[in-house]
Amino acid sequence: MRATVVGGSGYIGGELVRLLLGHPHVELAYVTSERHAGRPLRTAHPNLRGRTSLAFVPPHEVGETDVVFLAVPHGAAAKEIDHWAALAPRIVDLSADFRLRDDRLRDRYYPGGAPDPAWLARFRTGIPELNRGDLRGATHIAVAGCMANAAILALHPLSRAGLLSRTVLVDARTGSSGGGRTPDEGSHHPERSGVLRMAKPHGHRHIAEIEQACGVDVHMSVTAVEAVRGVQVVCHVTLPRPMSDREVWAVYREAYRDEPFVRLVRERSALHRLPEPKLLAGTNFCDIGLTVTPGTEHLIVVSAIDNLVKGGAGNAVQCLNIAAGWDETSGLEFTGLHPL
Repeated sequence: MRATVVGGSGYIGGELVRLLLGHPHVELAYVTSERHAGRPLRTAHPNLRGRTSLAFVPPHEVGETDVVFLAVPHGAAAKEIDHWAALAPRIVDLSADFRLRDDRLRDRYYPGGAPDPAWLARFRTGIPELNRGDLRGATHIAVAGCMANAAILALHPLSRAGLLSRTVLVDARTGSSGGGRTPDEGSHHPERSGVLRMAKPHGHRHIAEIEQACGVDVHMSVTAVEAVRGVQVVCHVTLPRPMSDREVWAVYREAYRDEPFVRLVRERSALHRLPEPKLLAGTNFCDIGLTVTPGTEHLIVVSAIDNLVKGGAGNAVQCLNIAAGWDETSGLEFTGLHPL
């Protein structure tokens, strides 16, 4: 299968290129960038030195391929969908344009107009652990957002078991790569280094995806931390009744026992007893751990991912693997490093 990556000079685009170059069933044909057009991919992604001879091309020079990955800002995918659909029968969109089905949520968190309803109806939700059946044979896929995906994987087993009865608090921490490649005042090193900046104390856009997937009201805060990669979400849940650790773990084991990229973390060591994003750098894993306050309804669920992989490019490749009928782990076998 021949593939195009649109927006290939960004961090998510670079991860797509890295993964697709190692994919056994994919030939990377085009990688677009207006700014870097004509220059080798290594100029934007030096980790690809010696890995490929491809150069960036401007979007208007892209020819027909079998699949197009859209690693573009919000609004761009919906605006250009007709163009890219004419060049490929499969579209995997990593923007937010086709994620939301609820007009109320879209109007609240993404004001400015909805995508064409006919196009929206074609897109399947790109969360394999929830929507694997819908993804089989899919031609149009909308990949979940990074913090949303981490929180959804943390909360959905409880939702499915009828254990989310009240508003959930999601406290998310994210590294600097989550802000994208284009620098601004907040990403300037003297301003970013050493911070624990609450970048979004309320009203984050990813709330919409979490509420849509889990059917629960969410309060969400986001804090920027001194890391490059990684997302960690800490979800505070009020259960409908007091439950033991064993009971809650049984819910998660039932939900994820056959999932290739969800790992349940239940260690005795204080050092590694809850999920840590640093251990997941470059991988497509989501690690989930939990703790129950004894004798109460208070449950804390912790989820960690690499925001650029399971929170973006890796999840997109996983969705394509399912849609195409390939082994779901194809191109995603990297285990991770320790120490890092």
